[in-house]
Amino acid sequence: MNAYDSIKQGLNEALDHAQGKDVGAKVHQIKVPAVDVAAIRAKTGLSQNAFAQSIGVAKGTLLNWEHGRRRPTGPAQVLLAMIAKKPSLVSELLR
Repeated sequence: MNAYDSIKQGLNEALDHAQGKDVGAKVHQIKVPAVDVAAIRAKTGLSQNAFAQSIGVAKGTLLNWEHGRRRPTGPAQVLLAMIAKKPSLVSELLR
């Protein structure tokens, strides 16, 4: 099978999977626990502005997380989970 046919087959399988057809794909469900951003920030002792800057997000983003209008995802959620376990992490890394 050449590269074109392999890619075409993969795309067709992806489309079938998206339509709910059984194509033998392995589906992994990853459950990431929710984080309490306000509590995590409070443990660091930083203001909202300082904490937002220290983790590289806009203050508005942090406010949305703290007020529950949005939730952190991906790398931000992992970083916050790390800070929750070790609140001094931010200050240690930014020295």
